[in-house]
Parts: sequence; structure tokens; C-alpha cells
Amino acid sequence: MSTHLPLAALEEEVVECRACPRLVEWREEVGRRKRAAFQAEDYWARPVPGFGDPEARLLIVGLAPAAHGANRTGRMFTGDRSGNWLYGALHRAGFASQAESSYRRDGLELHDAFITAAVRCAPPKNRPRPEERGRCRHFLEREFDHFLPHLECVVALGQYAFDHVLRILRDRKLRVPSPKPPFGHGREVELGEGLHLLASYHPSQQNTFTGTLTREAFDKIWRRAGEILQARPPSIAPE
Repeated sequence: MSTHLPLAALEEEVVECRACPRLVEWREEVGRRKRAAFQAEDYWARPVPGFGDPEARLLIVGLAPAAHGANRTGRMFTGDRSGNWLYGALHRAGFASQAESSYRRDGLELHDAFITAAVRCAPPKNRPRPEERGRCRHFLEREFDHFLPHLECVVALGQYAFDHVLRILRDRKLRVPSPKPPFGHGREVELGEGLHLLASYHPSQQNTFTGTLTREAFDKIWRRAGEILQARPPSIAPE
């Protein structure tokens, strides 16, 4: 099993990673070209570390940073519509202090939740290669090593994250069913030791604009996560 590292030290290691030449070239090229609306901004253009409560019982796993979202702002699901969908839902469920996520130091805090991804660099066309996922895997493994002693719920955003989480948890000797459970929005997998995995469609524009993912269906995921944790911080619950 991977060696435990404090999350702050792991974050520094993530940010300095240059293990995947194709991803390094792409993320930096995007940071140079920029989108017209963000021409005045300095893009992060580096790997993006996880973000949230270091004692979280809820771990949220996405695919990878968006080219003009987290790759620009330097924080997971920050600065794009997917992030606004996610943080809006987390705010309504009581896990986030505010409903929008615009930039890295905008005051957003997560309570009992931590957000990370299978791959830490923005990939071309949002499609990392298997070998790139493999090189990045140890970062997520080490986050699981940190959180597993008190982790109660994992929410996987999209099939890619769902399959990746199951692979990692199988290697951690958790009770992953065989054959592997198929992905489906709202699917719940009990993994033993009080840990539950919830599957959700990714809040990408492709899913939200087409109605594949509705606000009601997304909120249902976070209500179920709150039931599993049996706690919602009342101090930040929306009015």
C-alpha cells in the first residue's frame, strides 16, 4: 500500500508532476492560447490537486480538470458550468459554503467533503489515455489511503471515475462485487466496512444541457450521501 503523506505534501507533489508529456504539452498550450473571455487571466496550466475537508467522510471523484475550468483556476470544478452545477448541489445538500465556484480563493469551503479526480491534468478532448491514467493513479490511491480510515461514502461522477474507483478499492481489499457492477445514475454499491459507492452522471454540459442529468436527479445523489453520513452541517445549510 502507498505510503501515507499529509495532504499538503501530496498537493505539492501533484502540482509539480510532469510525468505525461502529451498532457503537459496540452495543458500549457491551453494556458498560452487561452479562451477569448479569459485573455486577461493567468492560467494555472499545471496539475490540479484535490480540494476540501481533510477529515471528510465523503469523497467525490471526477474525471479530469476542464481545459478552461480547473486548468485555468487551479481548483477542482472551479470556473465553469460543470463546477457551478456541482457546487450548487453540494450547497443545497449542506456540504458547500456557497453555490458558485469562480476562482481559487473565492471563499468556498467544503464541509465533510473532498473533491478529487482520476487524472490531474486537462486532457485533449477530455480523453486521457490508459497509460496517463495509470501514471496518475498513485495520487488518488494515496488520497484513499488518507481518507479510508474515516471514509463512509464515495460519489463517482461519470463511468470513467466509477470504474477507476472500483479498481483502486479492489486493490485495497475492499468487498468489490464480482462481476463489476455496471454504471448507472443512482447506483449504490456497498463495499464493506461501512463504505458506500454512489454513481452519478457527470455534471458536464453535454449531460445537463440535454436533460440527461437534471437538477432533481443530481440532488438525489447528495441527499443519499447525506443519509449515509447521517450528518449535514446546519451552520452552512441554505436558507
